[in-house]
Amino acid sequence: MAGSYNIFISHKGENDAQVQGLKNRLKNAGYDVRNFSVDSTNHRDGRRPTDTVIARLLRMRVSWSSTLICLIGSDTHTSKYVNDEIKYAHDQGKRIVGIYAHGSANAVDLPENFKKYGGTPLGWNSLDKLCDAIEGKKMPAENADGTPRTPIVNITRVKCYS
Repeated sequence: MAGSYNIFISHKGENDAQVQGLKNRLKNAGYDVRNFSVDSTNHRDGRRPTDTVIARLLRMRVSWSSTLICLIGSDTHTSKYVNDEIKYAHDQGKRIVGIYAHGSANAVDLPENFKKYGGTPLGWNSLDKLCDAIEGKKMPAENADGTPRTPIVNITRVKCYS
């Protein structure tokens, strides 16, 4: 069911065009999404903050989101920020879903923290399954081409209340 959702699209900067494309596809599917990641729509003055400030901002932005979507391209696994964002999402009990960037149907390496904490990597054309994940529904694991596969790791998630 379409609705309003706060998400964080973790990505490597070079995949920014696909982040915009993914946001447009979700919008066209009837989803009103607020993306709290830093993408081209956030850069205003070109200044780069310190690593400490970046880490604090990323933790804060991840906390505002219910789901972290990791956009997996050919070099995403080399990004320190992507791995950090996934760890922050895990530490905060957020849903973590991977989606292969368009054109990444061939084997690409997954970010290390996605292998540890991530959920189901989806193919670029699996928008319906991504929407299910955003809504918190359980979904099957699949390959980049959309064919079913076994999960990388079976994770049992437990929500702790204090």
